Amino acid sequence: MSDGYDPDFLGIPLPLPSPTTPVTRLDYPRFSVLLDEERRFAAVTGVVIDGATLREQPRTGEWRLDPRVSADAQAGPEVYSRNDLDRGHLVRRRDPGWGSASEARAATEATFFYTNAAPQAAGFNQSKELWLGLEDHVLAYAETTDRRLAVFTAPVRGADDPPYRGIRVPLRFWKIAAWRDGDALAAAGFVLDQSALVDTRQALTVAPLGAFRTFQVPIADIAAEAGVDVGPLQAADTFVRRGLRPVAARELRSADDIML
Repeated sequence: MSDGYDPDFLGIPLPLPSPTTPVTRLDYPRFSVLLDEERRFAAVTGVVIDGATLREQPRTGEWRLDPRVSADAQAGPEVYSRNDLDRGHLVRRRDPGWGSASEARAATEATFFYTNAAPQAAGFNQSKELWLGLEDHVLAYAETTDRRLAVFTAPVRGADDPPYRGIRVPLRFWKIAAWRDGDALAAAGFVLDQSALVDTRQALTVAPLGAFRTFQVPIADIAAEAGVDVGPLQAADTFVRRGLRPVAARELRSADDIML
């Protein structure tokens, strides 16, 4: 069941964002990964979520390499051993877990491929909880008949990302959530910054309160910084819908700060 990301899932054509660098497409149940084999991380991930049939699945599945690409093209277990770096899901475990019980289980277990991971600073605080809960908030807000959502997430892959064990640890991550608002597409973009947490010199991270910083930003800025063509998502951006471009990104302290 490796159907991958469905560009027609919302009933409005929405192609997977396209990176400007070479990538390898890998399809999984209800999501796809565009792998940058040089950086060994995803340049783009895209998942479709049916909020009406989401299931609470027990946590099953183990991290593993995807045999369809070389092990050298994936940031595997050696990156995460003997340090405080977490294997951070890009497509969240629960997001493709909808439909029948067997379909949901197969989809959630597929999120444990290393192609869907990137190193994130260990620790769990208010800012990171907000990052992980953005899809839930947007899904609740998008009160469409079928309650469907498309979410795109990946590391920024910055030139200044610090080197570590044959990779460069991403300091920033981006996320764009899209949904149907009547007959139109709506979308919102976010960036998480973990720069203050990552110290690859000692392979240790410290998680002071508020060190994960989450921002709502114009989707056009994400496209430029991440080097991806976001297609119709830029014009659907609720953050700039009225033509008033924010002077700066908006730091989020709670879900109430999100502008949709």
